Amino acid sequence: MIIQTRYHGETAIHEEQILSFDNGMPGFLDEKKFVILPLSEESPFVVLQSVSTKELAFIVTSPFVFFKDYEFDLDETTTELLELEASEDVEVIVLLTIEDPFDKTTANLKAPVVVNRKKMLAKQVILQDNNYQTKHLIGGA
Repeated sequence: MIIQTRYHGETAIHEEQILSFDNGMPGFLDEKKFVILPLSEESPFVVLQSVSTKELAFIVTSPFVFFKDYEFDLDETTTELLELEASEDVEVIVLLTIEDPFDKTTANLKAPVVVNRKKMLAKQVILQDNNYQTKHLIGGA
């Protein structure tokens, strides 16, 4: 299928690449289908692109690249919603707020996106952990 994207223009994707956010994302409750697209081959950053809305795209990354000690426990409701059976099926990504200069770019560790890579289900989780905020400098990690 062909979709219109914010950073890649017209892009061909396969149905099995689509992540389903059954409850949408906070602030975008009607957006239920996203795809992860690379920014470049060597970049740790990727694009979480809405399948239906060209302008809705987030720059995301694995938090573990910049925050080695990042960890949290998933609640049972989220585990069930995402149909998680094994830890190796879990991928965690965090949304970035890109700033100029780039070293002021921040990661939202308070609300990671948890993905079941096996079943392509995803949910943005709001953590109750007060150690994490919505803006952690990635340059200072």
